Amino acid sequence: MNNKWTMQKFMKGAVLLTIAALIVKALSAVYRIPFQNIVGDQGFYIYQQVYPFIGVLTVWTSYGFAVAISKLLADSFEQSQADKRSTILRIAFIYLSIVSIASFTLLFMGAELLAGWMGDAELAQLLRTGSFVVLLMPVIALLKGSFQAEGRMEPVAYGQVVEQAVRVTVILVGTFIVVKTGASLYAAGSTALFGAIIGEIAGIVLLFLFINRKNSIGFFRKSTKAIAIGPIVKDLTIISLSVSMSSLILLFFQLIDSFTVFSSLAASGLDRLTAMETKGTYDRGLPLVQMGILIASTLSLSLVPLIAHTTQKKSGRNAIPYAQLTFRIAFLFGTAATLGLILVLPPINEMLFETRDLSGTLMVFCIQIFWLSLILTMTSLLQGLGKVIFPAVVLVSGLILKWICNMWLLPMYGIMGAAIASNVGFAFIAISLYLYVHSIWKIRFAKPRFYTHLIIASTLMIVVVIAWELLADNWLFDGFSSRLSAMFTALSSVFLGAMVFLLYIAKSRIIAEKEWFLLPLGRRMAMVQLWLHKDQRKR
Repeated sequence: MNNKWTMQKFMKGAVLLTIAALIVKALSAVYRIPFQNIVGDQGFYIYQQVYPFIGVLTVWTSYGFAVAISKLLADSFEQSQADKRSTILRIAFIYLSIVSIASFTLLFMGAELLAGWMGDAELAQLLRTGSFVVLLMPVIALLKGSFQAEGRMEPVAYGQVVEQAVRVTVILVGTFIVVKTGASLYAAGSTALFGAIIGEIAGIVLLFLFINRKNSIGFFRKSTKAIAIGPIVKDLTIISLSVSMSSLILLFFQLIDSFTVFSSLAASGLDRLTAMETKGTYDRGLPLVQMGILIASTLSLSLVPLIAHTTQKKSGRNAIPYAQLTFRIAFLFGTAATLGLILVLPPINEMLFETRDLSGTLMVFCIQIFWLSLILTMTSLLQGLGKVIFPAVVLVSGLILKWICNMWLLPMYGIMGAAIASNVGFAFIAISLYLYVHSIWKIRFAKPRFYTHLIIASTLMIVVVIAWELLADNWLFDGFSSRLSAMFTALSSVFLGAMVFLLYIAKSRIIAEKEWFLLPLGRRMAMVQLWLHKDQRKR
C-alpha cells in the first residue's frame, strides 16, 4: 500500500464516513414520520410492504459490494499489481451488472407474483417502479469502492448524504403533491420509491464530479496476464455479504412481515382496509427502532477499524479493552433506549403519528432496540476479528426462526404475535453471537458492579418518568389539545429520564473518563463525569 495511506488519514476518513452514515441513518428514520402523517397508516403500509425489497438490494450492492471492492483493490495497491486492479474492477462491474439485471428482472417481471404472495395485487406497480433503482448499483458501488481503496473518503461521505437528502426530499414533496391532487395511495407509494431512483442518480453525479484521470485508468487498462476470475468473485460475494449482513437483518425481518402479516390478518377475519391500517400502525415502530439503535450503529462504525487495527498489532495495547468498552456501551445505551422508549411510547406515538393506536404492541416491538444494539456490536467485533461465517449462519437461522414464529403466533395473537416473533428471532441471534464472541475471547465483558449500577439507574429512570407522566397528563398539560399535550409530555419525559439516567451513570463511574474520550461525542459525558467528581480529585 502506498505511503499516502497513513493511519491518521485512515482514521480521519473513518470518522467522516461515520458522521455521514449517522446522518443517513437519522434521515432514514426521521423521514418516515412526516411521510406517515401525509399518507396515513394505509399509505405507510403500502410503502413498507415494498421498501424492504429495494432496501435489501441497495444496502448489499451500494454498501457491501463497495466495501468488498475497496478491500480487494487496497490489497493490490502496489504499482506492480495495476493489471490485477483493473481486472478486479472489470470483474466487479460485470458481476454486479449480472446481479442488478437479474434483480431487476425478478422485481419487474415477477411483480404480480410477489404482490400476490403478499396478498395485495396492487403492490405490483410499486415493485416495478422500485426495480429500476437496482440498475444503478454497479456504477455507484464501483465509484465508492474505488474512492475508498485510495483512502479518499470525502466523496463517499458527501455522496451518501446527498443521495439520502435528495431521496427524502423527493419522497416528502412528491407524495405531498400526489396526495393533494387526489391520486391513490398506491400512486403515492410509487412516487416515494421513485425518490430512491432520483437519490441514487444524484449520488452518482456527485461522485463523478470527484473523479479524476487516475480513477479511470484502472478500469480501462488492458490486463497483460491472465488472472483467475473465480477467487475474485468468491471474495466479492463473501466480503459484501459479511459486512452488510448486520444492516440487512432488520430489512430481512421487515421482508418476512411483508409476506406474512397482512395476509394473516386478512385471513383471520379482518376486512382488508383494517388489516392494511393495522400493518401500517405496526410499522410505526420501525423509525423508533432505527433512532434507538443509532448509538450502537455509531459504535459499530467507529470501533471496528480500531479493533481490526489493534488485533493485527504484535505489540502494544490489544483489542480486548476496546471490545469490553464496546460491549458495555452498547448494553448500557441499548437498555436505556429500550426502557426509555417503552416508558414514553403512548405520548410519543400520538405526538409523531396522531393516535395512540397499538401502543402496547409497539412497546413490545421496541424491545428489538436492545437486541439489535447487541447484534450490531457483536457482528462488528467479529468483523474486526475477521470472523464472518458463523455470524452469517446465526443471522440466517434467526431469520428462519422469525418466519416460523410469525406463522405460529400471528393466528394466535394477531399483530402482537409479529412483534413477539421479531424479539424471539433477534434474541436468538444476540445470545448466539455473544456466546460465540465469549468463546473466542475468554474474558469478562463487564463486572457485576456494572450491571448493579445499570439496574439502579434504570429503576430510577422508570420511577421518575412514570411519576412525571402521571403529573403531566393529569395536571400540567391537561389544558392543551390532545396531540400538543402528548408532545409536551413526551419531550419532557425523555429529557428528564435521560438526565436522571446519565447523571447516575456518570456518578457511578462504570465508564471511566478516558473511555468516554474514545467514543464519538463522548467528550461531553467525560466532562460531566469529571465535574461530578471534582471534589474527589482535589483530595
